[in-house]
Amino acid sequence: MSLPRLNGIIRALENGQHAISSFQPIDINVAVELTQSNYDGIVLEGEHQGWDITTMRHSLQYMLNRGQIAKNGVAPKVTPMARVPSNGVEKNQFLAKQALDIGCYGIVFPHISTVEEAYNAISACRYSRLKDKPLYEPQGIRGDGPMQACRYWGISQQEYYEVADVWPLAPKGELFIILQIEDTHGIENLDDILKNVPGIGAILIGEGDLSQELGYPRQTEHPVVLDAMAKVVDTCKRHGVIVGHPHVSGANAERVISEGYRFLMCAAPRSYNTLDNTRKLVGR
Repeated sequence: MSLPRLNGIIRALENGQHAISSFQPIDINVAVELTQSNYDGIVLEGEHQGWDITTMRHSLQYMLNRGQIAKNGVAPKVTPMARVPSNGVEKNQFLAKQALDIGCYGIVFPHISTVEEAYNAISACRYSRLKDKPLYEPQGIRGDGPMQACRYWGISQQEYYEVADVWPLAPKGELFIILQIEDTHGIENLDDILKNVPGIGAILIGEGDLSQELGYPRQTEHPVVLDAMAKVVDTCKRHGVIVGHPHVSGANAERVISEGYRFLMCAAPRSYNTLDNTRKLVGR
């Protein structure tokens, strides 16, 4: 018997909906609050706020709600993912391995600028297999140690192996891998990245760093910044890859949705107003 879809982000996208998420601190109190939210999933922020794998594991546990499990099954109401601290050029595959091994359903990789960096990111989230097996590329390099993840997902180890792969490359895969394009070098290489690296769940624009490089720091509505972002959206559309916006607000939500972004990240951690308004705009 096939498992039900566990990853809420993937579930929304497969149903033709927009997936709605947010960057959130690695904090158990925030985790408790999130269990009552309507996010499809959240990204535990490890890039700028510190990488604490123990507190991350505790946060994942605090996101579980017995009543929700009894009513809806083992899948958490809000799907937890994590952003690793290392830039693409640094690689550091072990960070993705640690987050996946405690039960995260996806990884956000910041500052991806080349085909090599993108390939490494996807490889870090996949188990190895022989070259004559289906879906060999990108070659998996994730070490085998999923016992905590199996327990958190509520499935057997063999069931975990069947679905612990990257979507949409593996249709049954429950791992959603997001690559952030945050500089002009990444924009220039994005076409080659999407041509040569299968398994990317979404491209997320890093408009803060991009605006810095363009000379308009944090002026995310400046025409020059918007033009650069539009190039990313257009490239993703040509390749049929989902594109995400990191800062959806009441001021820009309608424009962002109309431009074709389908992975929407709302702020702020302690308020759900933007989330609720964005859900209304996309018919959720």
